[in-house]
Amino acid sequence: MNEIFNLNEYPVVNVLGLLLKDKTTKKNIIFATNAYSDIDSKITEKTQITEALLLKIGFDKIKTRVDKSEEDQVKRTRKKAEVFTPSWICNKMNNHCDTEWFGREGVFNTEKGQTWVVNELPIEFSNENDWKKYVDSKRLEITCGEAPYIVSRYDVATGEFIEINNRIGILDRKLRVVNENTDTKEQWVLWVTRAFQSVYGYEFQGDNVLIARVNLLLTFTEYYKDRWGDTPEDNELKKIANIIVWNIWQMDGITGTVPFGKPKEENRQLTFFDYMQGINDTEDEEMDCIIRDWRSDRTLTYRSIKEGK
Repeated sequence: MNEIFNLNEYPVVNVLGLLLKDKTTKKNIIFATNAYSDIDSKITEKTQITEALLLKIGFDKIKTRVDKSEEDQVKRTRKKAEVFTPSWICNKMNNHCDTEWFGREGVFNTEKGQTWVVNELPIEFSNENDWKKYVDSKRLEITCGEAPYIVSRYDVATGEFIEINNRIGILDRKLRVVNENTDTKEQWVLWVTRAFQSVYGYEFQGDNVLIARVNLLLTFTEYYKDRWGDTPEDNELKKIANIIVWNIWQMDGITGTVPFGKPKEENRQLTFFDYMQGINDTEDEEMDCIIRDWRSDRTLTYRSIKEGK
């Protein structure tokens, strides 16, 4: 686990509180699984994930799928259909999308069985500014788990770390294009920011949401250090983390709503008038998830996008 990331170290610990936020509920993401009740019986599906709670149960309890016990993996597969895709399949599917976008095959790499050979030549675009259109093109990974289609820091099936120059995620490809087409740090930060704004993913289970967000954050710091030989400052981390929290959100993909409905107000007691109006505190009130369109600078519900409104 520590080889992949550590919640209690830079850069994650610097923005952990932000990474736990839910932009729709304005509270924190919830566990949305009973897998942690064995650690603390008070943790239920609806329990919010907080820094204090993570400190109490141990930061190392948030594990990637490959680090979970075989029994836990089987349970989550049965209950939530949680199955993670090996990197070579992610690469094959991402390559297909790029073949459609570019109109030619083998743009970023050539597949070789269950591996690939990177195309080391700069990516060619038909027109001078088409690289900007590619960076801005929106991509969504549904039920994203740890977001292996978006970023490929490691193979989710094996836990094997993947070096930057061999990565195949959607965002990895955009960041490579930014690297090849910018000269100054100011330009680089601008277009890297736009690249992060263009990739989206939703997931039901809270630990996966957090891991996916961490993977995107670490992708930012790793590419930053690789390009500039330095680490991002806190203000840069917070800006990217805020984008990540908007774009990687917790949702029931079937309904387009917050898992288990709108969070109940703490310590709220039902009154006689509540009962007269048929309000039942045990029922879940649906709450549409909201996401952000960064180019138009507006928020909208996922349901409205799905229904084409």
